[in-house]
Formats: sequence, structure tokens, C-alpha cells
Amino acid sequence: MISRSELSSIAYNGLWKQNTGLAQLLGLCPLLAISTNTVNAVMLSLATLLVMAIANVAVASLRHLIPHEIRIPVFILIVASLVTVVDLLFNAWLHPLYVILGIFIPLIVTNCIVLARVEAFAAKNPPLHATLDGIFMGLGLLWVLALLGALRELLGGGTLFEGIDMVLPGTHALQILPADYPGFLLATLPPGAFILLGCLIAGKNWIDLRAAARAKAQAAPPKPEAAQTATAAAR
Repeated sequence: MISRSELSSIAYNGLWKQNTGLAQLLGLCPLLAISTNTVNAVMLSLATLLVMAIANVAVASLRHLIPHEIRIPVFILIVASLVTVVDLLFNAWLHPLYVILGIFIPLIVTNCIVLARVEAFAAKNPPLHATLDGIFMGLGLLWVLALLGALRELLGGGTLFEGIDMVLPGTHALQILPADYPGFLLATLPPGAFILLGCLIAGKNWIDLRAAARAKAQAAPPKPEAAQTATAAAR
């Protein structure tokens, strides 16, 4: 079983404190290359989340049987098997999207996010903890990629969910900005991805600093003048 405090810690680390995109800066290649729109970013994130969760539970379940000296090749073999299954599923059921994502689905095998969590967490913790860690780390990547993809798509073309018909036939993208919006080309190019990711990282750091300052102010003892004023007021 897992306690509420352990669950809260795993969720907080995956979604915010150790966020793979904003704190650890892992997997930057797919994060920047495929986040040109919301649909591509979300679907690749979901594929990574699925692989990470199953790989974590598999490694955690076999951690006492895997010799330490060959653990990395075994981890890669497990991840590669799962990625092959995901790759075939995308090819069979979401072929138009599969063509767009291209090499980035097979590259999940070498994604630092997956291997880092398998080595750092799954190999040292029980299966339930490892599964939750994989899920929340994947969700942390998901919201960052989705936000980055949405910003790039909105600034670049004025739409959201371009290509959603490849996942949900019969649906269409949302035209947020006027149809004659010329588009901001930089947002769709790699430099624009770096700039927007830097803004997201700066925003996270600012929120963390504000939270730390607020916690420090609450934990600090009251000043003597304030204490005397409070005592006089009480009298």
C-alpha cells in the first residue's frame, strides 16, 4: 500500500518539483521538435506516459532478479519492447498521425526521461510506487508539452487542436484568432520553441521563489515591535 503523504510527494514531484520539462530539462529533442501544435504534443506525451508507466512497473517487479552489472541493457530491452508495441499501435490505428510523429515514437527508447526514472526510481521502489511515479512524471511532461504546443500553434497560426481529425474523425481545429491572422513564424521554428520554453521555466522559477518567500515569512518569529504591539492591544 501507499500512504497519502507518499502519493502526494510522488504527484508533486512528477507534476511540478521534478518536472521533466521544466526542472530536469530531459527529453528536449521531442519536447522542442514535435510541439509545433497541441495534438502532436499531447499524443507523443501520451505514448511516452504509457511506456514509462509500464516500464516502471516491469522494472520494479523484476528489480531483485536483474543483476546490477547488466541492468542498463535489460532496462533498454524492456523499454524497446514496449515502444515497439506502441509504435505498431500508432501505425495501425492512427496512421496519419504516425506519419507525422515519425522517428520520435521509436526514439522514446532512448528518451532520457524514461531511462532516468527507470534507473533512479523504479529499480529501487515497489511496483505500485514505481507505476505512480511513471504516471505522474508522464503527466508532468504532458501538461508542459500541451501548453508549449498550444502556445506555438496559437502564435504561429491562430488555431488550436490542428490535426485533431486524425485522432477524432469528424472534429475540426478551433480558429481562435481572426482568419486573416498572418501568423508569427518564429513560434513554429525551433528558436521560438526555445524562447517559449525559457519563458515557462522562468515562470516556474518565479512561482517557486514566491512560494519559498511566503513560507519563510510565515515561519519567521514575529518581530519584537510587532509582539509588543500585539501584547498592548490584547491588554
